[in-house]
Amino acid sequence: MFNQLSEKSIGCPYCGETIEVLLDPSDAGQQYIEDCQVCCKPINFSIVEGSNGELEVSVASDDEGF
Repeated sequence: MFNQLSEKSIGCPYCGETIEVLLDPSDAGQQYIEDCQVCCKPINFSIVEGSNGELEVSVASDDEGF
């Protein structure tokens, strides 16, 4: 079995633009920071595996917490 990347749409917590991000199944359980592709501000990502096996993404600005 191989891990397949999945594409998710998220809303930037700063500028509100919808951006596409690629998620690797091995990212489950991790948190990381990636800059917004539109406004270049740092977005905090939290990746978890949902009950259905799909990856779920939560995003927050530096001012917000998870």
